[in-house]
Formats: sequence, structure tokens, C-alpha cells
Amino acid sequence: MDLPLDHLRTLAAVVDAGTLDRAAVQLAVSPSAVSQRIRAIEQRVGRVVLQRTKPVRATEAGEALVRLARQLALLEHDARIALGDDTLAQRVPLAVNADSLITWFLPALAAVTAERSVTFDIHREDQERTAQLLEAGTVMGAVTSQREPVAGCVASPLGRMRYVPIASRALAERWFSRGLSRAALEAAPIVDFDRHDTLQAKFAHRHGARAEAPRHVISASAEFAEAVRMGLGWGMLLPGQFEAGLADGSLVQLAETGVEVPLWWQRWNLSSPLLDLVTDAVQSAARTSPALV
Repeated sequence: MDLPLDHLRTLAAVVDAGTLDRAAVQLAVSPSAVSQRIRAIEQRVGRVVLQRTKPVRATEAGEALVRLARQLALLEHDARIALGDDTLAQRVPLAVNADSLITWFLPALAAVTAERSVTFDIHREDQERTAQLLEAGTVMGAVTSQREPVAGCVASPLGRMRYVPIASRALAERWFSRGLSRAALEAAPIVDFDRHDTLQAKFAHRHGARAEAPRHVISASAEFAEAVRMGLGWGMLLPGQFEAGLADGSLVQLAETGVEVPLWWQRWNLSSPLLDLVTDAVQSAARTSPALV
């Protein structure tokens, strides 16, 4: 299968841009040229590679080719660096869960940029869903709760994030005055980070709750913790988000034990000095972070 590199780059650009017209502008070619390259790819592989939706999406075959395009771009960048050309900043897309992003991940990015000319494209997603972006070829590496390596990737442990069930004192006195019962957990409002957040549900299920409690959805890390502190609902917070409230009595810890989420770093199984540098920085930041145990 002989696929020209510019055709593969065009496919990746279309997926990133969402439309053929936007990709044409980025590539400085005509929309018809973009369309012709996509059709040429589909004729060569004998499969549809794009779903013509709004925005366009890669099919399963298209995802494999997008991943190939990005891997080739990374190898090309490494080769240019080895030849002494350090003028071009390589774009490195990564997927990270929100809590890692606000607690320990940013120092890893800073360490990489101190050594290499790199721009990062961070996709914030729940740790249970970041591996999907890696599998689709959208990102080169991901912080994920998935231990089993995605096809074509390698995985290494980062540690465990420890979440503690916290409520405002007023909410605890209203809903948990008789302790952490099944009835209380099924009735008391909770705060979820987004519609994929299962931390509160996992904790409640461990304590016998089965019915769905009323839930607020607040998809911003600082505001999520503030909503719990203000008493909108109870939620699972990280160390550093609740100690002051426990000390002054405004917050209550609902149980001695909470939920621990093991995190893994998964990356393309590709020999790349740049990807090795990113991996070393991520692992170093995880080892030194108090947010991980």
C-alpha cells in the first residue's frame, strides 16, 4: 500500500480541523485538492476513511491512518533535530484527566519545553476515557486508568490518586445526621465533575446505595471543589482541597476511606527521543507529586 505522505498529512489535518475547507486553509491548498487526496486514499485502501459528518470523523480505518500520519510526523521531527534543525516546534497532543492537570502534570510539560522546542495540545478527558483518544490516534500519550496497553502502545504505572468524601457541615447535618447510611446516600445531593464522572457513584455503591441521587454537574476543577465547600452536594476531593475546611469545622469527612484511582501512562510504542523525553518528564513529575501515592 503506497500512500503519499502529503495525503496522510491531509487526512490528519481534516480530522483536526473538522472540515475539508478549514483543512484546506491550514494546508494552503484548495478544498478540491483536499477532497481529491482523501478520495485517493480511500481508493488505495479500498475503505472509507472519513465520516462526512459535521465535524468530520475518522472511521476505524481512518483512525489507523491518522495515527500513522502523526507517527511519521514525529519521526520526521526527531530526524530533523538529529540533523541540527531545531527551528521547528513539534506539536505534541496528549490526553490528561482534569485532576492530574491541576495537581501534578503541568510541571512535566514545563520540563520538556525547557529542553526542546515543543508545543502541547492537551485534551482534557476523564481518566477512564483518555485511552480512547490514544487508540484513535488523536494523541501520542495519555494519563489513563486503563492498565492494559492500547494496541501499538506501552503502559507504565504512575501511582494512585486518593479521593476523600467531603461535605459541608450544613449538608452533613441535614442528610447524614445518623451516619453514612444507604438511605442518606440515595437522598443527599452529590456534585459530579461531568456526566462521565463515576467517583461519587462508586463510593456510594460501596456503601450499599443503588438508587441515583440528585446530582449537580460542574465541569471545572476549582469550581467543583468550591461547590462541595458551599454545600451544593457532597463530592470526592483531593488532598489540598479540603484540609483547611476540616480544620475550621466548615467541612466534614464522611468516611475514613475514600476511593483510590490507579493511573497509568500510555504512549505510542515508537522509538522517539521526543516521546522518551515527554515520558521521562511525566514519570518524574508523578514520582515527586504529593497528589499521587
